[in-house]
Amino acid sequence: MPKKPPLEIAGALGHQSADKRLEILRRVAAVGSISQSARDAGVSYKAAWQALDTLSNLAGAALVERAVGGAGGGGARLTAAGEQVLQAADELGKARDAVLERLAKPGPSLAGIGLRTSMRNHLPARVAVVRPRAGAIDVVLVLAGGAALTSRITRESAQLLGLQRGLDVLALCKATAVTVAASGEAGANLLEGTVTRAPRATGGEVAMQLDGGLQLVGFADAASGLRVGSHAVARVEAAALVIALRE
Repeated sequence: MPKKPPLEIAGALGHQSADKRLEILRRVAAVGSISQSARDAGVSYKAAWQALDTLSNLAGAALVERAVGGAGGGGARLTAAGEQVLQAADELGKARDAVLERLAKPGPSLAGIGLRTSMRNHLPARVAVVRPRAGAIDVVLVLAGGAALTSRITRESAQLLGLQRGLDVLALCKATAVTVAASGEAGANLLEGTVTRAPRATGGEVAMQLDGGLQLVGFADAASGLRVGSHAVARVEAAALVIALRE
């Protein structure tokens, strides 16, 4: 019999104390129904299943199982692994609150510091518009300095994140999804700034400071002519822009 892999509780919990996926898991434990949990959480049935499947993948074990029979004719219940994940979430939440309360004083924001990802660009932003577009959702984000970026995500992802106007988030994208040039045509997802680091001769990675003081990393081709101190325009693909909740 193959050895059972260990439960990856840390993977399931991630870094967000208010993860909508954990909320849905908690509701399933309380009401024993995925459809009711979805309604109570304000998401679709499909989004609820997506959340539970993602958590199970991250944990490396099934967190929910179907319950047959009973007064309601069946439903869902947490597995032992699911109970462990919720217990760990509760304990970590209490510990996090205690630490933040102890450190509550003027100083730099701690939001996003614990987020580990291969994406080079982490841009604090605020949701300005959430609008449907051809079966997906376009989310307009405003950065420090007033520049706007649009992220295109699925309806389920928008529901699970609880996106709404005024919500503070992080806009994440890989450096390889950012194209930097000396100028750009008018259009969406263009960010202007000043080059702070550029390759000597050939094309390659370019760092720039945006209006508002944020830093952005992208790539330019060999003919860009970009130099340190020169004006630059960065284009970010809407489908490559990921939204993360801030702590």
